[in-house]
Amino acid sequence: LLSGASSSFTLAASDKGSYSCKASRGQKTSTVQSNKIQLDVKEIPVPVLHNATQWLDVFPTERVELSCWMKGSSGWIFTWFRNKNLIKANSSVLIENDGTKLSITAASTSHRGNYSCSGALKGRSVNSKLSKEVMLDIYDTKPRVTLVQNPDDSLMHTADSVSFHCHINVSSGWSYLWYKNDSPFKAGHHYNISSAGLADTGSYKCQVKRGASFQSDKSEAAKLTIEERPEAAIILLTRWADVFSTDSLLLKCNVKDSALSWNYTWFKENEQVDLPLSEEHKVTPQDDPDQSRYTCKGTRNERPFYSVTSDSYRTKNLLLKRRILLAISGCIFFGIIAVFIGCIALRIFRKPASDFEKTEDDNLFIRAQVKDFTDSPCPLVEYIKDADLNPSPKEGEENDAISSETTLMPKPSPEDQAVTTNSHESTENGGGMMSFQH
Repeated sequence: LLSGASSSFTLAASDKGSYSCKASRGQKTSTVQSNKIQLDVKEIPVPVLHNATQWLDVFPTERVELSCWMKGSSGWIFTWFRNKNLIKANSSVLIENDGTKLSITAASTSHRGNYSCSGALKGRSVNSKLSKEVMLDIYDTKPRVTLVQNPDDSLMHTADSVSFHCHINVSSGWSYLWYKNDSPFKAGHHYNISSAGLADTGSYKCQVKRGASFQSDKSEAAKLTIEERPEAAIILLTRWADVFSTDSLLLKCNVKDSALSWNYTWFKENEQVDLPLSEEHKVTPQDDPDQSRYTCKGTRNERPFYSVTSDSYRTKNLLLKRRILLAISGCIFFGIIAVFIGCIALRIFRKPASDFEKTEDDNLFIRAQVKDFTDSPCPLVEYIKDADLNPSPKEGEENDAISSETTLMPKPSPEDQAVTTNSHESTENGGGMMSFQH
């Protein structure tokens, strides 16, 4: 019950209810009671402070946003506090007009502390209590990122598996950026290579990022080199000369172009042969009557741990094929030797040409010389021809006188007779050797 024409008091939650009034004068006169007014009294709400960013441990230069609001009520203006001290807006701290949001554009260690806010109703003297505090932690330096490679060998071989893990041990909310030879590529927290190839050789780095712009520094580089895996090959040690004296084949496994120490595993029809790890393997008809396909590979306790499996080596009928091939080759070889020896013998023991055949050949040459001699003009004939063609004046008159008489040939000289006689004898002798006399 209150008295007086007006009443002013500070409300409490217990003051809620229905209020009315009436006037009285003296002890007997009073007015009718006024209309009732219902007064509802509520507790002043406490504002809620919320971090708009997902994390409250931040790094230098990172952006931070905090918000303050009243649940189920409107018309409030908010004020911000750090460590119970009023915060005023400046170049690095921005506060919206109604105070609902506080933004730190570039965090530094000076922004470290406990943040809270309070609200006041517009046009009324109603002030809320401070909100619950939110602690903002600012690191002194940017985060350090570590790139972990597993296994950590810098030299690996084709078909090896390797994984990279980008590790950061502080805060949360990170996304990951990856680089190979400084060229970016997409990956998550891990980057796995299940079967390495030569193209995977390179220098790998990673860094972390969160928010719109904050990034860590890049990690140290992890250099990876991929080389071709050594390849195994099967060599047949059984010599050609042994194919007629043995029924077994001796195989050897060798890793090509490798000076490393290897152990060897053998496979028959793709199933491992239960034998000691030897580089040689003996195939006998008793152990392998089906004459199977064999492969092998090298193994080590260090990288490369194993080689590429060799091409399959089939032993079926190999000895028989080599025996047949050697027999055919031997026949051809000895046939060639026989022909060669026969040619030499024929040349040595062939009968020489007869004396008659040689004389006949010589006579042909002499006949050619005689023909050339007989074709040349005789000096006596030349003399007769010149005398007939160029007569003297006296002879001209004598010729006219004896033109009717028979002309007598001059008597041949003894030299001409000798030539004629020898030519005749040569003709009668069938073209034999002749000598010229002068």
